[in-house]
Amino acid sequence: MPKSGPASPTRRGVLAAAGATGLGAALAACGGNDDNTAGSGSTAAAGSGSWTFKDDRGTAVRAGHVPSDIVAFVGVAAALHDYGVGVKGVFGPTTTKDGKADVQAGDMDVSKLTVLGNAWGQFNIEKYAALAPDLLVSTMFDDRGTLWYVPEESKKKILAVGAPTVGLSVYDRQLTEPLQRMLALADSLGGDVTSAPVTAAKKRFEDAAARLRAAAKAKPDIKVLAGSAADTIFYVSGTDLSVDLEYFKALGVNFVEPTDKDKTASGGWYESLSWENADKYPADVIMMDNRTSAVQPADITEGTWKKLPAVRAGQVVARNPEPILSYDKCAPLLEDLAKAIEDARKVS
Repeated sequence: MPKSGPASPTRRGVLAAAGATGLGAALAACGGNDDNTAGSGSTAAAGSGSWTFKDDRGTAVRAGHVPSDIVAFVGVAAALHDYGVGVKGVFGPTTTKDGKADVQAGDMDVSKLTVLGNAWGQFNIEKYAALAPDLLVSTMFDDRGTLWYVPEESKKKILAVGAPTVGLSVYDRQLTEPLQRMLALADSLGGDVTSAPVTAAKKRFEDAAARLRAAAKAKPDIKVLAGSAADTIFYVSGTDLSVDLEYFKALGVNFVEPTDKDKTASGGWYESLSWENADKYPADVIMMDNRTSAVQPADITEGTWKKLPAVRAGQVVARNPEPILSYDKCAPLLEDLAKAIEDARKVS
């Protein structure tokens, strides 16, 4: 979720899911045919090659064949890549200013991808149409069917290209649910979801969850704050809507919950603090947004940040508010937080 574009209440609310910084206005894009009789997975008619997948909008998305010319939000593409499903094009933060892979691109070779847009509001419709896509996939950060990073102002033209769309929700649920949904989508698209690497990654994730639960139980007084930095604002995220934070909280992590979240300005996701008030909430461990849209801890010059007890104690850990939804990429998130809590001393 980039910082590009003017701030608005809707976009801020979506961003808070991720951990907070300015976002673009939310987008809505719907595709396929509603069919509440379809299952939550996919089907392929024997001998026909037809394909159906019921997405998280309750839409039975259909195609005459298993899609292979896929365009996806970069984080979705990175997750599908981990399951052996390739895409032809991506949109969203894919490359950094120096041309390297963005953190949201995972293990993909970005030099081999057609990038339709690298920032908020960018989506090259001509390039998209030229790819002759047979499926467009993105995540959803609200309950209205809004496809992440599909620009509102051009969604009609994008949908007019004719590719069906799939939306996977990362709104107000625990991480394990979208992980399972991404696995099901990859399976429907021909991915190898039972390979040894995938099985090992899932086992690693389960072990990491057990480790985090044990760490939180052993140190219940350690307070963890989820933050994100911008030039003039320090955002403190609540846990109620973010897939990672909701899951970590369910495992027992003692999170700082901001008390003054503005539902109008932020959708109730987070509280915005001036840097002068960055010490409003005492914390022992701070998880900081590692996306390129956020100012990174090493680059924060504000004196109030440097004086925070957790910062002075070196108890700051990276957080990806838009986790790549594969077990391979999510297991380290749990491991890093578990280690941070295991090693933390009480400083608040």
